[in-house]
This record gives sequence, structure tokens and C-alpha cells, in this order.
Amino acid sequence: MKVTVVGAGNVGSTCADVLAHKEIANEIVLLDIKEGFAEGKALDIWETSPIASYDSRTIGSTNDYSKTENSDVVVITSGLPRKPGMSRDDLIATNAGIVKMVTENIIKYSPNSKIICVSNPLDVMTYCAYLTANFDRNKVFGMAGVLDTARYRSFLALELNVSPKDIQAVLMGGHGDTMVPLPRYTTVGGIPVTELIDKDRLNEIIERTKFGGGEIVKLLGTSAWYAPGAAAAQMVEAIVRDQKRVFPVCSWLEGEYGMNNIFLGVPVILGKNGIEKIIELNLNDEEKDMLNKSAEAVRNVMNVLDNMQLSV
Repeated sequence: MKVTVVGAGNVGSTCADVLAHKEIANEIVLLDIKEGFAEGKALDIWETSPIASYDSRTIGSTNDYSKTENSDVVVITSGLPRKPGMSRDDLIATNAGIVKMVTENIIKYSPNSKIICVSNPLDVMTYCAYLTANFDRNKVFGMAGVLDTARYRSFLALELNVSPKDIQAVLMGGHGDTMVPLPRYTTVGGIPVTELIDKDRLNEIIERTKFGGGEIVKLLGTSAWYAPGAAAAQMVEAIVRDQKRVFPVCSWLEGEYGMNNIFLGVPVILGKNGIEKIIELNLNDEEKDMLNKSAEAVRNVMNVLDNMQLSV
């Protein structure tokens, strides 16, 4: 098995490191445009192998996509963070150009790969990769919900002073403040979380989850990387090992939840074929309303990309 991570920054290198330590693939290629950067990160990761006792090979490449040939899974983390004075549209245009170029090279060398997009703005960058790759919808999807539910579950574990291992949760919608955590589908050791935390406090935790990325930025002055990198690696593991894991994933909808032609976070079964199945939950009216509002926000951003006519 071979996995490529495009973008050797904090998120990409963390993803590659987790993949190597868990021996999820025989070969892990880390690629970046900055000369020597990916090679250095890959070498540093490889030099931990005798200490951590693993033998997954990590290989670095400066923009040489031939080294990614025949990858089973490709994770795209490339892109620039939003800078002062840069509008949302500027960020979309810049990162769409990057994601488009990366995807073109991926499909040239790995036409049978599954593509996981992590680049931001997540929903629209996944859309860009999907349009560029022209793959079946089960093979191109985005990492958002795995990270968002991890944050949600970690906050609940702190609140209840329990192990995060015992907390299961579902979260839907776009990646950002319109995401839709679902307390009705959140359990602690099988116990509904609504029986353990009162509604007002639970709503406070949900709001913290929605702005979890921003909380990290305020503390660090930059975006998070440990949790996003590990979340992407967990998705790779589910595919490579055909685990049939149930995860919230940014997926292309064709009628599910009454929506068409939109990338939105929904629960799916993730296995060797990528998205094996989209799970349709029986949402109540309040949940449907929140999901529709989130979808509207995502569609507005997707429309920005469409209007740019980047020939993707």
C-alpha cells in the first residue's frame, strides 16, 4: 500500500507521521513545492522508526509527482492561510488554483486513487478537486467532520471527566460555524448525552465546537495541526484497512437529505472503495432546518468558485 500526502506543512507532516507510526502503508510519500522541505520532514520522520519500532518508509519529494505514482490514497493539504487584507474570494481563487494543479498531477500518476481533501475552505476545495479529477463521487471527499466530532467529543470528555473513548457523536453540515452537531445522536458509553449534561451547558459546548479552529488560532497565532493531521490519517486507515468505519465526511450529495450537487458533511461508511455508503438519518424538523441553513452557506461558497470559471 502506498499513500501520498501533498503539502509538507504542519498538517501534512503530522498526517504522514501518524500514518508511519501506525504502519498504515508500506510507503508514504510527502510532497511539497518548497525545495528540500518535504525531504527533510520525511527523513526526520523515518529517523524515528528505530525508536518507535515501525518500518513504513517515508519519502520526500520537491514537486516531483512521479514519486507518487500508483498511490492508493492521496491526502491534499496544500494551500495558503488567509492573510490580512485577503478576502474570502481571494483565498478561494488562490487555493483553488493550487488544488486544481495538485489534483491534475495526482490523477496523472495515480488514476485509481482515493482523494481526501483537507485544504481550506474545505467544502469548496473538495468541490474543486472533484471537478478536476472527474472521479466517481465515492473516490473524492473531504476531511472535516472527523476533526469537528473529535473536538466535540474531547470537550464532552472534559466536561464529564470521562474517557473520550466512550463518547460517540454525529456532526453534519459545512466545515465552520454553520456545522450541525447532533446531541440526539451523541452518547457516552451508550447513554444519551442529554441525560448527563443540561441543555444550556450542552449548547455552550456545541458553540465551542463550532469555533474550535478559531480558538486554536487565537492561542497559537496559526491553525491547528495535530488534530487535523490525525483526523486525515484516521480516514486513510479506514480506507487502506477496509475498516468500514462510520465517519462524518464531506461528501457529494445526489438526492440524499433532499439535496443535490453539493458537498456537505454527512455520516458515511468508509472502506476500501472510499465512501461505501451515505447514511441517511431521520432528522427532526429543527435538525433539518439547521442542515439546510448550513447547506445554503456552503452552496454560496461553491457558487463563488463556479463564477470564477477556473476551467476545473
